[in-house]
Amino acid sequence: MNIFISLAVVSGRQYLNYAVKAGNTMSEYTMKAMAYSSYGGVEKLKRMDLPLPKVGPGSVRIKVKAAGVNPVDWKVMAGYLDPIMDIAFPAIPGWDVAGIVDAVGFDTPEFKIGDEVHAYGRRDSVGVGSFAEYMTLPAHVVAHKPHQLSFEEAAALPLTGGTALRALDSLELAPGQTLLIHNGAGGVGQAAIQIAKAAGVRVLATASVKNHELLNSLGAEPLVYGDGLVEAVRARVPGGVDAVADFHGEALEPTLAVLKESGSHASIADGTVGAHGGRYIWVRPDGKELQRLDALVEQGKLGVHVVSTYPMQQAAAAFTQSMSGHAGGKIVLTEFTD
Repeated sequence: MNIFISLAVVSGRQYLNYAVKAGNTMSEYTMKAMAYSSYGGVEKLKRMDLPLPKVGPGSVRIKVKAAGVNPVDWKVMAGYLDPIMDIAFPAIPGWDVAGIVDAVGFDTPEFKIGDEVHAYGRRDSVGVGSFAEYMTLPAHVVAHKPHQLSFEEAAALPLTGGTALRALDSLELAPGQTLLIHNGAGGVGQAAIQIAKAAGVRVLATASVKNHELLNSLGAEPLVYGDGLVEAVRARVPGGVDAVADFHGEALEPTLAVLKESGSHASIADGTVGAHGGRYIWVRPDGKELQRLDALVEQGKLGVHVVSTYPMQQAAAAFTQSMSGHAGGKIVLTEFTD
């Protein structure tokens, strides 16, 4: 195999250029990845040697240091999103990533080799993911990693933080208004509490009793979900809350019961809210929105709670913990150790 790799300096910038002789392609360069070749459960997830991703114009390749684990990752693997998203097998899971820029494509002035970055890297189709040694992404979805965050924390922020931010933006809350969050102890809920508090919003949040101390530490007023929730909210906010963010699902009835007539509501788990005046949220990859979150991190107003880490080859164990639904924070994969 005769492939030559060289660094060219153009106007003071470095680009990784590939000179490929006839009969050879860059696909002959491989990387380790966790991937699956058909839909199913954790038993489908296998370690594979897959082609090293190429780096097109306007893109960066990231040497993965950490990958966030989210429930959507194993739901995609189970085929739940097959009706709306194309897939190319073998597929690599993972939409959250943090790492170091390993290569930049032409006309990518935002980044240089060696930059520490993170991103929410969902594509329009399934196949390219962060559970691998390398991941290539368009530059516009990538942001520089705040120095206050470890790679593990930086990988845990983009999807959950971005979802929380998009939900809160849709609610258009003003300082002094009141927000109820369903599932405040989950990754999205924890981010939303902190973002809302930074904006001067009063936050009530539901969680199991064991997580009430966590909610208090984030600045929320904890409530027990289930029976009695409506009465508990009305006791604290007799006139009704200004907005409700549902990060759990099956919460439409209590949401409408405690919401002011002029209030707003959004959900990431109930697609029927639109028929009841609400908005269904599906976060988009956006480097500028990630920069908004990073600014809050740098100001000390937003933190990330990582509860478990696993080496990349133990992705199935990480999925199993995520499936339990009671992680209490973020699960993150780190680099392969074998």
